[in-house]
Amino acid sequence: MNKSNIISPSKIRLLFKFIKYNLKIVFGNKFVYFLGASLIFYLLISSISLFAADSVSVHGVYYQLMFPAFLLVFFPTTYGIQNDEDARILEILFGIPNYRYKIWLVRLVMAFFMVFWFIFLMAILSNLLLISIPVWEMTLRLMVPVMLFGMLGFFFSTVVKNGNGTAVVVVIIGLIIWFISAFIENSSWNVFLNPFNLPSGMTETVWVNVVQKHIRTWLVVALVAGLWGLLNLQNREKFIK
Repeated sequence: MNKSNIISPSKIRLLFKFIKYNLKIVFGNKFVYFLGASLIFYLLISSISLFAADSVSVHGVYYQLMFPAFLLVFFPTTYGIQNDEDARILEILFGIPNYRYKIWLVRLVMAFFMVFWFIFLMAILSNLLLISIPVWEMTLRLMVPVMLFGMLGFFFSTVVKNGNGTAVVVVIIGLIIWFISAFIENSSWNVFLNPFNLPSGMTETVWVNVVQKHIRTWLVVALVAGLWGLLNLQNREKFIK
């Protein structure tokens, strides 16, 4: 078979249209408010840190970037099903064979891809304005909790099937995890573990093992939550009113 027939200009145009349309669905409507809130929060915290008497630390920048990152991933994952329903395309999408793999898997990849570059840009700004940081490593480390909460948001959106209801559930879970993290601060089970904050009294080798276990654990949880959410989309009758 001729390769030119496989990757034809018409197929490329169709692919770009597909991506453009799904970007509008995933990042449309209220996403601009979450983007604006994350940028305002980041600029506010950065300004305070810039003029504060205390010196800025790398592990401090990690936490400064975490909340804006959560805001960025919050809307496209928790309100995804609601957006499809509001756009009146939910029933059409469920008519596509293997809907869960062809549409929402692509949307999740696009959402995390866009959020990754937003975090990367904010990390560059922090590197220029505040303190020298490992930009790539900082971005990749932040993607662990971001992917976890993003996948949890997607999973609960397939259970609750309402954007606002899902948002409430995810926020409550986040607050509970934040409360618990105070008691397991340096444990690999702490979702908000700061990999750039080496605890006193712990060797660097032990700390590296803790961080690696933390990454593996929560990426597996994120993967399970994502797959579970995709499986929930098989129950067409529960989504079509």
